Amino acid sequence: MLERTEERFGLRPGYLVADTAHGLAKNLAWLVKQTQITPHIPVFDKSNRADGTFSRSDFTFDSEANRYTCPAGKHLVQFHRNFAKPRSGIAAAGTRLYRATTKDCGACDLKPLCCPNMVARKIPRDVDEDAREVARAQVGTPEYEAACRRRRKKVEMLFARLKRILRINRLRLRGPCGAKDEFLLAATAQNLRRLAKLRPMSGRLEAIAA
Repeated sequence: MLERTEERFGLRPGYLVADTAHGLAKNLAWLVKQTQITPHIPVFDKSNRADGTFSRSDFTFDSEANRYTCPAGKHLVQFHRNFAKPRSGIAAAGTRLYRATTKDCGACDLKPLCCPNMVARKIPRDVDEDAREVARAQVGTPEYEAACRRRRKKVEMLFARLKRILRINRLRLRGPCGAKDEFLLAATAQNLRRLAKLRPMSGRLEAIAA
């Protein structure tokens, strides 16, 4: 949709606001790296743990050294030895895995809070984690809060009115073409309703009198 808008009208937004479902690493990487559009999108993240142990956010990542540092000051790296044939280190899921050594974790006093059921801690990091960090940095800024308010008032409210007033709780026509036609008719009705509210009150009274 962004590409079609830019191609047809020559317009490209400076930022994009969406819900968490659009906060995937792949989407954020496309926005940040390819289109240079600021993402005002909550990051889809399941790295936080609910069992009381350390989450990934408790570890510090050093981009220059390409390693994590745990709360005890030990390092987690991708490779603990050199390989004759260089490896990318990227798994099939599109992540890089950083591991601590068994020696460091075994003698650590924080092991019950870090990896009680593992011999050593390991942390997966998405290849597009830098784009996710850009999105995280936007949360809480005045621009982010203003964009979220506009989304709730100008976008979410329109869908709520479609469901509540026009009773579009479910589409009745089958297939993509039927869904497109039905939603287009509903959007047309909604736009006509909004246009009617923009007419001056005097014009309405004259129309009623006629």
